[in-house]
Amino acid sequence: MRIRGQIGDWPVDLSIELEPEEWAQLGRQLEMPVAAATVSQAIAAAPRQDDGQWTAAREVLRQAGQMNGPELLDRLEGLAGSTAAGKRLLVRLRHSSEVKVESGADAPVYHWIG
Repeated sequence: MRIRGQIGDWPVDLSIELEPEEWAQLGRQLEMPVAAATVSQAIAAAPRQDDGQWTAAREVLRQAGQMNGPELLDRLEGLAGSTAAGKRLLVRLRHSSEVKVESGADAPVYHWIG
């Protein structure tokens, strides 16, 4: 590849030589952003965590009015079927505008504010 031109008053004459495998590697690097964009679009289009579980998690806290973090996590784990899914619901509740989280003596306290 040869690049000729000027940068300001300076003439530019640049030759770039790459081996075939280097060209292939460069091509793969250019394809990666397209693949990453496709994956991010698929993630954005996928529905968030099961809406039924989310609705049920909100209902658990709404009915209780307030719960400490470990107790709420236990309930959410049972609801979601796994510790990881329960933690995701807990984080989602923590960031919900319908929930206020206060620091308790031993654990955070989640309050339903609707």
